[in-house]
Amino acid sequence: MQDQPHVAIVGATGAVGREMLVCLEERNFPLSKLTLLASARSAGQSLPFRGEDLIIKELTADSFAGIDIALFSTGGGISQEFGPIAAATGCLVIDNSSAFRMDPDVPLIVPEINGEEAKNTPRNIIANPNCSTIITLMGLAPLHQAFGLKGIIASTYQAVSGSGAQGITELENQINAIATGAPIEKSIYPHQIAHNVIPHVDVFLEDGYTKEEQKMLHEGRKILNLPDLKVTCTCVRVPVMRSHSISITAIFDRDPSVAEARAAFAGKPGIKLIDDPEQGIYPVPLGTTGRDDCEIGRIRKDQVLPNALVLWVVGDQVKKGAALNAVQIAELLLG
Repeated sequence: MQDQPHVAIVGATGAVGREMLVCLEERNFPLSKLTLLASARSAGQSLPFRGEDLIIKELTADSFAGIDIALFSTGGGISQEFGPIAAATGCLVIDNSSAFRMDPDVPLIVPEINGEEAKNTPRNIIANPNCSTIITLMGLAPLHQAFGLKGIIASTYQAVSGSGAQGITELENQINAIATGAPIEKSIYPHQIAHNVIPHVDVFLEDGYTKEEQKMLHEGRKILNLPDLKVTCTCVRVPVMRSHSISITAIFDRDPSVAEARAAFAGKPGIKLIDDPEQGIYPVPLGTTGRDDCEIGRIRKDQVLPNALVLWVVGDQVKKGAALNAVQIAELLLG
């Protein structure tokens, strides 16, 4: 691949697509040309990049001629249709949807954790993990390296922006309705989200878990190369605009002390230890919004399970949980 590739963003007008633009500009990504692709409805609009306005083009089967890297920020159906078409032209696809994550011929990459696997791309497609999985494993991978991870019990606290712009609008409208005494309207969530939490993210499966909860299990096993990893997860939607938080109990092969755990994070890229609870210092969603790093705090020994630690991890799910992770994968491929 050339040192300054021709890059495309597919789904450029969505929240993740726009964040990809921000990441490419913030990181001074070396590209020769940037093409923005979206639906016919968005074609002709423009978005700013490096001091100029780029015109959005309609996504078609002929869109990928001459493109070296395509960052897909679309739903799974669009990725399944156009991802293989792009890959067949020789374009490398980095896909943010769930379409290819569990394909054995598609690497599932968090650059700080298993970046070396990005070079093996039989289908010319690389998958971005689920946002909650990325944030959780950013906090767990250094501990796994040090102590050997065996199991995870996790509860996620997921921002409404994880549902797209409609989730943000619904929360804002309900807050305004409460303030003015107007009727509460809901369409995105099955219950009122303002002043509430909803233990329901994605669709329910026959075993009582949701698809979102099972992503932590299956994707975690693939990324960490731990086929026997045990995971129990509960995903909760909370009335927060942006950044997901995860409460984690992690069980290890050996018994780590809190001091050893803190030491395991030292010097690791993409994470920041924020852990002085007596001074009110610990990660919160507002503290990570718009930032690259995931933050870790509230590290303590579990009082029930042996060889276990409890920790709290927070990260911007639009940035590191989606757009930034994809751009970092592209950077890996350029060396």
